[in-house]
Amino acid sequence: MPAPKQLAQHEDLVTGGHRACAGCLPMTAMRQLLLAAGQDTVVGCATGCVEVVTTIYPYTAWKTPFIHNAFENSAATISGAEAAYTSLRKQGKIDKKINFIAMGGDGGTYDIGLQSLSGAMERGHNMLYICYDNQAYMNTGIQRSGGTPKGTATSTTPAGKVIQGKTQFPKPLTEILIAHDIPFVAQATPGYPKDFTDKVEKALAIDGPAFINVLAPCPRGWRYPPEQSMEYARLAVNTCFWPLFEVEYGVFKVNRKPKEKLPVSKWFEGQGRFRHLFKEANKGIIDEVQADVDRKWAWLLKREELTQA
Repeated sequence: MPAPKQLAQHEDLVTGGHRACAGCLPMTAMRQLLLAAGQDTVVGCATGCVEVVTTIYPYTAWKTPFIHNAFENSAATISGAEAAYTSLRKQGKIDKKINFIAMGGDGGTYDIGLQSLSGAMERGHNMLYICYDNQAYMNTGIQRSGGTPKGTATSTTPAGKVIQGKTQFPKPLTEILIAHDIPFVAQATPGYPKDFTDKVEKALAIDGPAFINVLAPCPRGWRYPPEQSMEYARLAVNTCFWPLFEVEYGVFKVNRKPKEKLPVSKWFEGQGRFRHLFKEANKGIIDEVQADVDRKWAWLLKREELTQA
């Protein structure tokens, strides 16, 4: 896999001048993604933050072919494009390798687009799906999604007298994709770019469907200063709230094991969406989240041990 300095020499296939907020890590993820994927790539993107800020008519920030899809059908559209490409290759009408990448935010992936994603993975299309998970429907008003953490204050789960943020744990999307028994599934974040770009290259080299769930902090929705985005991406990993791991043909590999596993409260601190959890009456919610993180981290390490034995 190329070193970061080598990747930095590649052409940046997402131009500057787009309308993303300062500190927007979904856009950082897009740049890292295409530095690894290269020019011969077709991208499909569901309606959401990334699509809105990069394709305001009549402009585009993409230097690759780009297809804007409705919320629910990014995976379906790219699976159709990949099927057409496969047919043309069999007919001898095209001979170069083209990468097919579908993507959506957590709203367009955990929720609205889950059916088409599941179908594309089950059919076995040779494509990569990227979920850029900023943990809410950010571009329409910060509503809760299936990926929103328990206890998060959003516009539809406000912290007040009746509830103290979202009452449910997030949907285990990465686990759902692992259960599809596809060749490659991983979690990543732009906070560890070498890990992310290595996973992109591995996913695109594999013959068959692949999925990478990318935690991409959002200063607007998470309510922290924009210059702290990378810090919060790395804190999510080092608290084990968002472990970096991959599953290749059923074999688990944990890519980063923190020397000091920090409490999840360290990740919550400074994020306005969790401010209410530090009131004495609400600290039990932090304890619930910590117990859930600890259980899932222990099970991940056990699965690595079992599948690599």
